[in-house]
Amino acid sequence: MRAVVFTDRNSVQVTEVPDPRLIDPTDALVRVRRAAICGTDLHTIAHPDHLPPGTVLGHEYTGDIVALGSAVQRFAVGERVSGADFTACGTCWWCRSAQHWQCTARKFFGTGTTFGPALAGAQAELVRVPFADTVLAPIPDDLTYDAALFFGDVLATGFAAFQRAATRPGDTVVVIGGGPVGQLASLCAQACGAGPVVLVEPVQQRRDIAEAHGAVTATPDTARSVVHALSDGHGADAVLEAVGGPVGLDTAFGLVRAGGTIVSVGVHAQPSYPLPVARAFTNELTVRFAVGDAMRDRDRLTGLVRSGAIDPTVIIDRRAPLEDAPAAYADMRERRSLKAVLDIG
Repeated sequence: MRAVVFTDRNSVQVTEVPDPRLIDPTDALVRVRRAAICGTDLHTIAHPDHLPPGTVLGHEYTGDIVALGSAVQRFAVGERVSGADFTACGTCWWCRSAQHWQCTARKFFGTGTTFGPALAGAQAELVRVPFADTVLAPIPDDLTYDAALFFGDVLATGFAAFQRAATRPGDTVVVIGGGPVGQLASLCAQACGAGPVVLVEPVQQRRDIAEAHGAVTATPDTARSVVHALSDGHGADAVLEAVGGPVGLDTAFGLVRAGGTIVSVGVHAQPSYPLPVARAFTNELTVRFAVGDAMRDRDRLTGLVRSGAIDPTVIIDRRAPLEDAPAAYADMRERRSLKAVLDIG
């Protein structure tokens, strides 16, 4: 089969690799119809310490089941499905507590050993999905492959950021970063009852997308004045940080009100961060981190998308056949594209 594989730092190619096969009774094989390129893919190939050359990339996918292990009970061959970006057994204490990310059986598609044991990714014609009854979900007849594509990662992550903030209706919410996760976090906040939602992003094109879909926007330089004007000078009730690294966290601390909450869902590579503990204590701040979990939240996400409250496809601005994946990666890396989708079949 054809697949997108990592070759060298910031470099991928499309090549022939062996077809995956069923290994465990809980496995499914999925013929991939859509696969997306994610910021995590870009981060992983830019910092490939745990990514061997030849790794099949990708973790956002939708497709059709073509084979099932003997223990899979929920699905039938031919069924349309979306998949979570990582696996979980579905039965351990962590999974029963809806904390699938902590499952000791976790494997993250297409990232080498960055987040645990390696598992081949989904930017390919076929993908093996362990623990299929837990990891996969049926796509309702009234949703397209595109509409369900982001349940597995960026929509689940944006939703987790807003949910973890525990806001009240009408609260002022700030989103740091206008990438795919930030855009969808903004849509989730609007759909789930926030008051003004301010998206902070330096790139004009990304601010334009957010404005077109209901957000107030600001640059990092104007964010403080915009947020204070909307909050009568108090600051944001919640700040959702979707960039990662010190710059995103610094910006968040500069915009949150006393008693407010910061939720970070950006990927952090640095081992430590100088938390302003004196201010955090004095202002009674809450600082939280979250990882998107499709297995926990996709039923609610499906309801939001089917109702029209959220249209996650608005972030798609680049489509490419599988063979053009290297150019699509380059466009996303250079910020010429917000979200690229590979049309595989």
